[in-house]
Amino acid sequence: MIRGMEEMKEMYEKVYTVKDIEAMPAGQRAELIDGQMYLMASPERLHQQILGKLYRIIADYIDEKGGICEVNLAPLAVYINDDEHNYVEPDIFVVCDKNKLDRKGCHGAPDWIIEIVSPNSEKMDRKIKFFKYRTAGVREYWIVDSEKEMIEAYDFDKGSEKKYSFQEQVPVGIYEGFKIVLGV
Repeated sequence: MIRGMEEMKEMYEKVYTVKDIEAMPAGQRAELIDGQMYLMASPERLHQQILGKLYRIIADYIDEKGGICEVNLAPLAVYINDDEHNYVEPDIFVVCDKNKLDRKGCHGAPDWIIEIVSPNSEKMDRKIKFFKYRTAGVREYWIVDSEKEMIEAYDFDKGSEKKYSFQEQVPVGIYEGFKIVLGV
């Protein structure tokens, strides 16, 4: 086998840990799912606008209701299985059990995760993270697609899924009566 092939094989066979993530150069980001590392690209402007709008809507709702949950946004660590082989940075996540939170992030599954897909993250958000979030105990998962102006809402507790346009009211499964109209 030629040298380059050996290096590629080693890269795919290596099982990475959170220590590998923490040792990355400043400014470089990656996620870790079951020991496999996935590098992250910088988000685009529209991604950040949607992120900011959703964060404001959710944070304002929690504040107005005097809620116990906390909303966070990337880049903040979620040790989704609370082990050394799984580390993600969801765009937005809501945690209602404050015992899961410390200065580094969230240890265990958040109650609600929102990912804003981009062409670079499509497979990751729709397949790899979808499976990981569902099996780790996330109660609700939204995939926001800015190109299609759609939100896919998955309520893992109830086993339901539904697609909404940005103009429709999207019910939040973890909060009765809370609906979001993104309307970008």
